[in-house]
Amino acid sequence: MPPLRIGLIGAGRIGQVHAATIAQRVRSARILAVADANEGAACACAEQHNIPIVSTEPERLIADPNLDAVLICSPTDTHAAYIELAAQAGKHIFCEKPIALTLEATDRALAAVSRAGVKLQVGFNRRFDPSFERLRRAIAAGEIGELHLLRITSRDPAPPPPDYVKASGGLFLDMAIHDFDMARYLSGSEIEEVYALGAARIDPTISDAGDIDTALITLRFANGAFGAIDNSRKSIYGYDQRAEAFGSLGAAEVLNHYPNQVILSNAAGIHRDQPLHFFMQRYLESYQREIEAFIRAVLSNELPPVTGADGRAALAVALAAQRSLAERRPVRVAEVSQ
Repeated sequence: MPPLRIGLIGAGRIGQVHAATIAQRVRSARILAVADANEGAACACAEQHNIPIVSTEPERLIADPNLDAVLICSPTDTHAAYIELAAQAGKHIFCEKPIALTLEATDRALAAVSRAGVKLQVGFNRRFDPSFERLRRAIAAGEIGELHLLRITSRDPAPPPPDYVKASGGLFLDMAIHDFDMARYLSGSEIEEVYALGAARIDPTISDAGDIDTALITLRFANGAFGAIDNSRKSIYGYDQRAEAFGSLGAAEVLNHYPNQVILSNAAGIHRDQPLHFFMQRYLESYQREIEAFIRAVLSNELPPVTGADGRAALAVALAAQRSLAERRPVRVAEVSQ
């Protein structure tokens, strides 16, 4: 079977991750075109990954009849419009999270995908991490009994630039949305209610942009379990990605990943190297596996493992968290999702 012919929209940090993954590690697809409003970024990506076509116009890339699919890695506020254009052009779509910043725009994009009959996969890559997959299986198989508590820690090594913060939709829609999806995925249950606390404790420019950099969110699941998520934009010791499930028969947890397994013990204490620095290192394998899953869904005409409905559900929880923070009260997800 010939490789899937892909166009890449967005040559920034995550676009570069996907371009490198496909060029170096995936045989069943090839990126034939890259488009970015920043011509220099598009040219650099094309040169580095041997992509033959470069454009500053994503619309022209989407219309190219020689492409089977597009990867949307552009700024968040462009996602929904490009999804609609790609669906109308008959292109299968992989889109980074979130689909949009509002449920209304998300629903329009999903309606376009449904009308066109194309595939849409949302980029919640952590579902494809082997450690989190194993935790999911432990919960689903009842290895820890009935799930009572789910705890997720997600802390970045450094805050993003202020301009990024302003366009991202905020911490809940940009960063914690991964954790909301993971909470749904790991628990096997929908999130019914959230209560969010947050503040800008790290960088005053984030507060100036109307956002927070530190958050604690409690969750109530439909299956009766409780959850807790803590987020920080600045973990000085590296990328902190952990989760624990506690149930009636035991517990299971995912710990941080390290560049090596050496633990040094001496008179000064017990030491080891810091965790892998950021998502490009920590989730290298999961990025490959999620792209392979998308390609497989397209070539085999299967439902993608992370659908537009998953993207909408995580966004609804993020919007409920925003309302909870603003109104200082628990918010049922149904208040914002209908």
